[in-house]
Amino acid sequence: MLELADVHTFYGNIRALRGVSIAVESGEIVTLIGANGAGKTTTLRTILGTVRPRRGTVSFAGQRLNTLPTDRIVRLGIAQSPEGRRIFPRMTVLENLELGAFARRDREAIPADLERVFTLFPRLRERVGQVGGTLSGGEQQMLAMARAIMLNPEVVLLDEPSMGLAPILVDEVFRIISRLKERGATMLLVEQFAAAALNVADYGYVLENGRISVHGPAESLKNDPAVKAAYLGGGHQH
Repeated sequence: MLELADVHTFYGNIRALRGVSIAVESGEIVTLIGANGAGKTTTLRTILGTVRPRRGTVSFAGQRLNTLPTDRIVRLGIAQSPEGRRIFPRMTVLENLELGAFARRDREAIPADLERVFTLFPRLRERVGQVGGTLSGGEQQMLAMARAIMLNPEVVLLDEPSMGLAPILVDEVFRIISRLKERGATMLLVEQFAAAALNVADYGYVLENGRISVHGPAESLKNDPAVKAAYLGGGHQH
């Protein structure tokens, strides 16, 4: 469904991605793990068209994305729940969610999707009239994820959903990701917290210095000694 083939992305003269190839099939959760600065966020920016690859192709359902503007890419059905929890701080939870659905054509399906989102995120239902900026960090993270889901996308790009959250909330976020998976969601999950990511994913890629160093079914990566040593020890987790 979503494919990067031999992608090289530069910032000025600095090569951030060096021949990255990734494939995400429909109904699959694929995770991209790696240390800070490995190129994980650059990969998402390249998919969304906010940076362009100098070499290689990005395609979605057979259509090349390299030359399309970001708003067209989003309309094709790719939604990002961004790192940094970008929400509208002066708008209520409900207004934020309704804005998440603004690009949709199927207006009549929106109330049912709102209900679905509130079932997934019961905390948001309790705070439906509350202004976004007054929510806790964890609730803002959930609101950012819920907004991406309200777009009813073909693919959700999740950028570091556990970033800065207390462990109990990290567990909750990953439980929600598991539930979305049960409903057949397709996701590319970028995550530093490798153990949790590999527990929910079908397939994983490890990014090191802009290159994919190892990839395979999530189960086999969890048991790969090199991956274990670098990413599943105590040092890399929040």
